[in-house]
Amino acid sequence: MSYRIRNWSEYNARLKRIGSLTFWMDEAVLAQWVVPSLSGQRGASVFYSDIAIATMATVKAVYGLAGRQCQGFLTSIVGLMEFEFPVPDHSTLSRRIGKLSIALPVLPASGARHIVVDSTGVKVYGEGEWKTRQHGISKRRTWRKLHLRVDEATGEILAATMTSNGVHDGEVLDELLNQIEDDIEQVSTDGAYDHRHCYEEIVERGAKPVIPPRKDAVIWQHGNCKAPPHPRDENLRYIRKHGRKKWKRDSGYHRRSIAETTMFRFKTLFGGNLRSRRFDNQAAELLIKCAALNRMIQIAKPDSYHVEA
Repeated sequence: MSYRIRNWSEYNARLKRIGSLTFWMDEAVLAQWVVPSLSGQRGASVFYSDIAIATMATVKAVYGLAGRQCQGFLTSIVGLMEFEFPVPDHSTLSRRIGKLSIALPVLPASGARHIVVDSTGVKVYGEGEWKTRQHGISKRRTWRKLHLRVDEATGEILAATMTSNGVHDGEVLDELLNQIEDDIEQVSTDGAYDHRHCYEEIVERGAKPVIPPRKDAVIWQHGNCKAPPHPRDENLRYIRKHGRKKWKRDSGYHRRSIAETTMFRFKTLFGGNLRSRRFDNQAAELLIKCAALNRMIQIAKPDSYHVEA
């Protein structure tokens, strides 16, 4: 399948703007760089504001810098801009990033949202792909799992959380759905969420669950039961009658690929590794990257259309 972009000139210009430092460090941020007053509590007061720490962490993630290099980079930028304020030390960034409260920037919705769900692994440390291919995987490879809830229409990340690699996808479904305040029309997931509690959590939000049943699935609630039809059973009956391919097309399940596209964009821009070593810092690092990804798609999104062969 071939696609063309309608708004190429506008999209091209906005992609260039994303690389501009003024996009990530505007005057409003610089005006709130330091905390103007003492906390009045015991111990040393915080000098740099949370927005200063978040800005430094964002620049570090977007431009792929290590801690000391990011500090030197910002120091040189501040010097060129002739601003008279210091830049946080890389150790200050490492100490405070895990305590930040990071909100994902999301544009207001015009109606109920269609949520698509996916998760991916990000590596903390371990061998590269070449060594793994040649000699196998050692026990020291450590991963974290990033769970995302994405708006099918806009491509924005609405909710995100990080867990260890031993946590099942369905275990965090309710937590992430509760992070979304807007009305939800439909939740599309892969077969990993084919569990009773996942259906119940989606229905509680007044949404339609679109989850492909297992190949050997059986009816949970038969027709002679007095309870209303179960969504999974309705899906399963439709699949038995019309086939799985038609069910996916008619239910809008294929739109779940938007979540996989978001994962691809995330790893293309930020890589598949984490620089932080503490768990809280790793979670904050991933949330900052998700927030940056939202700002990128809000300013530069292609308007494409299908071209017949």
